[in-house]
Amino acid sequence: MERLKNLGPGLLVAAAFIGPGTVTTASVAGASTGYALLWALVFSIFATIILQEMSARLGIVSREGLGEALRTTFDNVVVKVLVVLLVVTAIGFGAAAFQTGNITGASLGLETIIGLPSQVWALVVGGVAFALLGSGIYKLIERALVVLVIVMSVVFLVTAVIVRPNPLDILGGLFAPGIPSGSVLTVIALVGTTVVTYNLFLHASSVQDKWSVSTPTDEALGLSRTDTTASVILGGIITLAIVITAAAAFAGTGTEVTGAGQMAVQLEPLLGPAAKWFFAIGLFGAGMTSAVTAPLAAAYATTGALGWERNLRSWKFRGVWGIVVLVGTVLAFFGTNPVQAILVAQAANGVLLPLVAIVLLVVMNRSDLLGEYRNGVLGNILGGIVVLVATFLGGYTLLSVFGVVGG
Repeated sequence: MERLKNLGPGLLVAAAFIGPGTVTTASVAGASTGYALLWALVFSIFATIILQEMSARLGIVSREGLGEALRTTFDNVVVKVLVVLLVVTAIGFGAAAFQTGNITGASLGLETIIGLPSQVWALVVGGVAFALLGSGIYKLIERALVVLVIVMSVVFLVTAVIVRPNPLDILGGLFAPGIPSGSVLTVIALVGTTVVTYNLFLHASSVQDKWSVSTPTDEALGLSRTDTTASVILGGIITLAIVITAAAAFAGTGTEVTGAGQMAVQLEPLLGPAAKWFFAIGLFGAGMTSAVTAPLAAAYATTGALGWERNLRSWKFRGVWGIVVLVGTVLAFFGTNPVQAILVAQAANGVLLPLVAIVLLVVMNRSDLLGEYRNGVLGNILGGIVVLVATFLGGYTLLSVFGVVGG
């Protein structure tokens, strides 16, 4: 129980990758392929744990964020500048793009539950996200996110139980890997919704706020690993529950799910009038948590990479997340379709993920920075596997965007 009290930074990570995009992607995956791609989510969970553990270890041992570590890892000025520009541009733009979807998703949930146009709720959600971040109090942000993550867990897990999926089908999807025809891009999307690049920057910085330099390193690392593993698995289980729910409801029916909102309506024959409430609350929770964590992650990444003060109360730090919140709120208010923005952000993430993963591995082998806590052989092997898969997925994503290959 004592370790459970130390959950925090890992929940920020889980809250960041469980957003409206994840709800929609998981819904579409379940509807189009049934349980066949559950294995891809399991891989994503393990990959996320591996990379986030490294990121957290970097923050605890070196007391630096990943952005700061990037600046001191490369001696070549040109390489250093290119890496910093890539991080600032892709992370900043990607977070702003996803923020539009986050606010839109939370607004649609509130519109379903309470009424009033989603544009009104877009202003409310954006204002709440701004207020939480503007408080500059990490504990307040953390507690608010913990509550919303719990809400999401209950909503999606209860829904998955109610639809009564076939346990044998679930086991087959988990332990018999396969890629149904035309579903390669769905696999990429499932992995991309879980292994989120900006979470690596967020985690390395947030662990330093959770465990101060006065906490013994080994103790902090032990608590952090428990936090990371438990939180990522929780987030992964929520995503699995969404896929299972969609598979039980739509697989084999020929129904094409184009969004989580449609899924709520389609589930009414199974769940009755409660269907829309379950998914509306879940969509609100998913959007609200991500609406706070995406700007926070962008601020950590940008200020670290540029060498600015990494402080929740710093005006430069606030300026970064403020711009992300403002852009997302404005685009959501004017009804901009977030799908295109999210697709562009995913393309950027497809390029950035393997590069950041490689750089993270390089950083984690620096004895001058981490000493005895640098990566061992096992850590490098596991990290190398993740890099290879991420490189393949990133390359395939780009090729598909330019029409060179199909899904």
